[in-house]
Amino acid sequence: MSHQVPENGTKLPLMEEFYTIQGEGFHTGKAAYFIRLGGCDVGCHWCDVKESWDADLHPLTDAETIVENAKKHPAKTVVITGGEPLIYNLDYLTTRLKEEGIKTFIETSGAYPLSGVWDWICLSPKKFKSPKIDVLEAAGELKVIVFNKSDFKWAEEHASKVGPNCKLYLQPEWSKANEITPLIIEYVKDNPHWDISLQTHKFLNIP
Repeated sequence: MSHQVPENGTKLPLMEEFYTIQGEGFHTGKAAYFIRLGGCDVGCHWCDVKESWDADLHPLTDAETIVENAKKHPAKTVVITGGEPLIYNLDYLTTRLKEEGIKTFIETSGAYPLSGVWDWICLSPKKFKSPKIDVLEAAGELKVIVFNKSDFKWAEEHASKVGPNCKLYLQPEWSKANEITPLIIEYVKDNPHWDISLQTHKFLNIP
């Protein structure tokens, strides 16, 4: 990872930020300001933002600047994603956002220890790095990307590790959706503790 990111999180490698509609998971359909941080070593082959992996490609940005940008939008909800945002200390950024009356959501693989103050934690675990216990226990939502049939068993293994009130979602990997979605439909009908998450932003043709 980039050696320049300060440990206190007052500067972060900002890949992009944009105001849009949350496309997937529990908060689908809600307006939110997305903050995408650069830097990830989890390495999912189907990642749709591989350009996020190298933190050094993305400018170190003052957390205060990110907060000021977030404040400009009507929806007082921020989604911090990546890359893998928990590589960095998010205590400072999220505390400042909360001070401005902004709700803080995160999308994470859980591969790093939890930092930050959160209204909602979406855990989307990846096969290459197991999620940390503290993230599993804190997650409000477990969103498993289904790439092939073996992923259902893997999803259940993680469902057994999250808290009793955690929402459970199965989401077809976009490039295999035609093949995988019918399997997910049948699985959820047979296992109704799961819900289906779809990448509705792809249908809406928004970021």
